[in-house]
This record gives sequence, C-alpha cells and structure tokens, in this order.
Amino acid sequence: MAGVLGQDQGFFLNEWRPAVFSSPPYTDKDQTTEPVKASLKVLFHDTLTCVPAYLFGDNANLWTGCMSDDTLLMKHIRDRRMGVLRGPAGSVSDEFFWNRVTDDRPVDIPDTLAGRDKPFQPWYGIRPNSWESWTMHIDSFYRILYQTNVTGMLTVNYGYARYGTGPAPVATAAHMAADWVRYDNGRTKFWEIGNEVYGNWEAGYRIDTELNQDGQPEYINGTLYGQHCRVFIDSMKMAAAELGLDIRIGVVMLDAYSWENSTWNRDVAASAGDKADFYVVHSYFTPWNQNSAIATILNSYRRTGKFKEYVYAEVDKAGMPHLPVALTEYNIFAVGSNQPVSHANGMHAVLVTGEAMKTGYGAALRWDLANGWDNGNDHGMYSYGNEPGVVQYAPRPAFYHLYYQRRFTGDVLLNMTQRGDTNVVAYPTAFSSGQVAVTMVNKATYDIVTRLNIQDFGFGDRYYTYTLTGDGKDFSRKVFVNDIGNPGVAGGPGNYESIEALSSLIGEEIKIKLPRYSTTFILVEPGNKELVINEDIAGIPPLLPADSIVLSPNPVHGHFQISGVPTNINKLTISDMGGRILYVYLCRRGEELEREYPIPLTPGLYLCVFTGKDTLFTKKLMIY
Repeated sequence: MAGVLGQDQGFFLNEWRPAVFSSPPYTDKDQTTEPVKASLKVLFHDTLTCVPAYLFGDNANLWTGCMSDDTLLMKHIRDRRMGVLRGPAGSVSDEFFWNRVTDDRPVDIPDTLAGRDKPFQPWYGIRPNSWESWTMHIDSFYRILYQTNVTGMLTVNYGYARYGTGPAPVATAAHMAADWVRYDNGRTKFWEIGNEVYGNWEAGYRIDTELNQDGQPEYINGTLYGQHCRVFIDSMKMAAAELGLDIRIGVVMLDAYSWENSTWNRDVAASAGDKADFYVVHSYFTPWNQNSAIATILNSYRRTGKFKEYVYAEVDKAGMPHLPVALTEYNIFAVGSNQPVSHANGMHAVLVTGEAMKTGYGAALRWDLANGWDNGNDHGMYSYGNEPGVVQYAPRPAFYHLYYQRRFTGDVLLNMTQRGDTNVVAYPTAFSSGQVAVTMVNKATYDIVTRLNIQDFGFGDRYYTYTLTGDGKDFSRKVFVNDIGNPGVAGGPGNYESIEALSSLIGEEIKIKLPRYSTTFILVEPGNKELVINEDIAGIPPLLPADSIVLSPNPVHGHFQISGVPTNINKLTISDMGGRILYVYLCRRGEELEREYPIPLTPGLYLCVFTGKDTLFTKKLMIY
C-alpha cells in the first residue's frame, strides 16, 4: 500500500497500531446473478489516512446507575472495542462536583441558577452509601474504563467558573479540575473544558452579576470562555506534569453558524487557539424535535465534514492553527416514531463514523450508553428504564451496527470511485494482515446489487459478508444479522459474536446484493488471483475515459490533486464560469497531470478542461 497519511487527526493517531484479522467461520452462499446497479472501485494503493482508535466511542451519564456493576453490559462494551468513553454526563458536567458528596454542598454556589426557576441541585462524584445505586459515582466510571479497556475523556465543570460566588471563581473551578487530573492519574487521556457552554441550556451560560465577585458579564461569550480556558489549561497541565503525564485538552466550538453566536468559534480560537490541544463539536444532525422521515435521517450524515470545515474557516479568521477536531457527542433529534432506538439510527451511526474517518476527525463519540425509554425517543445504545418487554442494558440496533463496523474496519482508509446508484455509501479500509474490508450502506427503499472492484490487489479464494436489516418498518426496533434476530420485541441476536459470515468463492467478480435499508460489511481475502476491473452497470452506458478523472478533494480549500487522467490527454486548462482562463498546463502524457495543484483560486466554481487528440473532457471544481 502507499504511504499512510494522517490528515488532521494529530495526536489522536499516537495510539494507532497495525490491525490484523483472521477470516471468520462461514456458511457458503451462492453469489447473486442479478444485474449490477452500482459499482465501486477501491484503490488498494491509494491510502487516504490512518484510522484513529477513537472514532467508535460513546458517552456515559450519571443517572443510569452504577453500570460497572453489570457484568453483561461490561461484556458488550468490551466487545464494541469503542476506544474511548466520555463522562461524566453531557450538560450535567457543568453542574458536577467530582470530589464532593451529597451532604457537602459547596458554599460558593447560588441557590438558584440565573434564568431558572427551580433550586440548583448539583451532582456529586462521591457516593457515600452503597445503596445509592441510582447514580454512577466517579469510581464507577473508572471501573468501566478498567473492565472494558477503553480510554477516558472527561468534561470538567466550567460552569462553576461562571456561577461561582467566591472572590476568584475561575481559579477555584480550574483548581477543582486540576485536582481531578491528579486523582485521575493518567486513566484519562483527553479532557474538555465544559459542555456546550455557548448554549442557554448550560449552567454558567447566564449568571447573576450581583453575586459574581470578579466582574464577569451576565452572558457568556467566546472571548471570555477562551480566556478562562487558558487558566484551566495551565492548572490542569501543571497537575499532569507533576505526575509525569501527558494529557490533551479540548475547547468547545459550534458545529455550524448561529446568529446568536456568530463569532463564537473565531473568538474562542483567538483567545485560546494557541493553548488548547483540540476543538470539540457536537451535533444531533436532524431538525430539533421533529418526526423526521427515514430519508432525512439517512442523508443527514453528509453534514459531518461540514462541521470541521466551519471550525477551520473560523479558526483561519483568527489566525490560529488547525487543531484536531473531535465530535464528542452525536445522535439525532428526530422523535415520534422510534427513530432513536431504531435500526435506521444504527445505519446513521455507521454513516457518521465513516464520514468522520473520511474527513479526518480525531474522535467521534455517540450519545449515549443508556438513558430512559421516553416512548421510543431514547438515545441510549443500551435499554434502560421502562422499555416494554426489554431487560435492562439490552443492546439496541445501533450496538450491532457499530460492533460490526468496528470489527470490519482496518487500520487505514482507502480511496475509491463509484458509479451507478448513489444510494450506496461505502467506506473501504485495509488491514495490515492484507485483507480489504468495505462497509456498505444502502439508503434506498429497494435492493441494490453492487459490484466490488479492487485495483492493484491480489485476491484470495473467498469473500465474507455480514448484512444487518430491519423488520420491514422504516424504524424497526429490531435488527437481524444475516437474517438472525431474537424472538423479542426489540434488539438483535444474543449470539452476535458467533454468527457465521456468509461467504462466496471469488470467481471473475464480486457482486453483493444490498437489501433495502441495510448495512453490509464485506471482507475480501488476499491472495494471488487477478480480476479484471469491470465497472459496467445495467441501464448505464459503458464507462467513458473522462469518468476516471478524479479531482480530490472537491470541494477544496487550498491544494487539490488530479488522478485517473487518460494517457491521451496532454493539456489542462482551468477557467472561471465566465470563460476567463486562469491556468494552463501542457504535458506529453496524461500521467504528468496526476499531481498536486497549489493553485491560488478565490472561492467559487471553476471548469477544468482536459484536452488531447480528438478528446475533450470537462470537470467542475469547487473552491470554498
């Protein structure tokens, strides 16, 4: 394979290791003979990036009990190999006093937070009585990390720096965070300063200025938050240095433009971009509190890369460096039809994870491990509470999707091209042990037969598949793995670890039938067999040479590359949409055009015209 690249993940790749895989037990299955409607060409010698271990993460919370005491749940989490678990509990993090018990309320916090009617009841990290099993104390979180071999990501209480009523609330809150780093003693690699602190739902967004003693404004702003982050970072890193530890600290950014916080990202970067280690974004992808259709959910994954693009565009305006970006909370806002607990949401999780891999995120963490049933609007990956007919901590469909995605994701992401039905979304990876694995999602209402080509790859004897489907409803609460499910009302097969793959012999081609609304994981054995690349598709004209030309990335901000140029092309012309020629490159052979182009173009749409003897092809290039 070609040289492995890192994109923007930075230190999130420090723990990258080569991945090896053994072919699974299998049941023979004849390959489909139906017409091909989509064709993929995986470029085995074109490695895009390494795959961070932290793209398969999850979030814990405090109100679902001491999860570490549940042996079967710990097994499920180990099986997921999710790499990272975030705590203590989303928005509750800004009300969390990790080193106190319930009868030790801080004297320097208000009775009621500004803008709220109910008395302020903080959460506490120490559980003095063993019978208080309703809350997950801080040592229970650490026991989860130990039992499941995952890295911690902790969100410290930034809100205390705002609503604290003492003479130096920022220093006091930063000191509490630093003491947590000491107590943690290296069990957590990644830390965040506050949770969604820009939002009016967060403790500390608004304060009572009459109670504040250090002159802070009533409402938070990006500059103030960034300035406070500098204090937190200094205190926390000093504590880590005392113990000889290397920790990484992230600051909170918006995932998209908001008129209420139009300069938040720019201001945070300007104030703390030279101190922080990474940027944090959250997204729930679909419109708030709407009964979204399945198409809305399954197409929303396309926003994943745009979050990172927005962060970097604002960081550029502040003149600060492009730090790694972590998507530390994601899910969907859709409600009303069991969307969050459905097979479709499992497909969405696979798509977001794949896009996070493809667009260079350092980490991606789904919200959350377990929550409450809420009439099917629960975000938990494991059932909790009063879900009818389901035992506590039973896995929901998203678990099975992410379990198989983790299992069938190699250590590097490969480039690919695609023809035909665009309802097929694919993410190809390779293992250091030689196999190619491809995750394929079919977003369509109908089955799609897809051909898998792999260029510059020696094929072995077999390929293997696991296909995840629902029960026919758009928002099925059940999931089937190779048609194996469970007799209950929800969830998937209990024997997911031992289910045999379906396997076909590799003949002249690899064709896979993707059922409607499904996720399929394919593993291809390496060997010495050569297959002819075939991109013909039923009902679509044969591939023209121009279709092989790829501009990547596109859209682009900065340098872009050209590949796949036919050998009879000898000239490239780039012009704006008005016809004004901006760049001309002449060559003897098309291969000379296959290189990087650092052309300084202003944002807009451009035409790339490739010409040769009796040949002219045009491609559009978008600069943002």
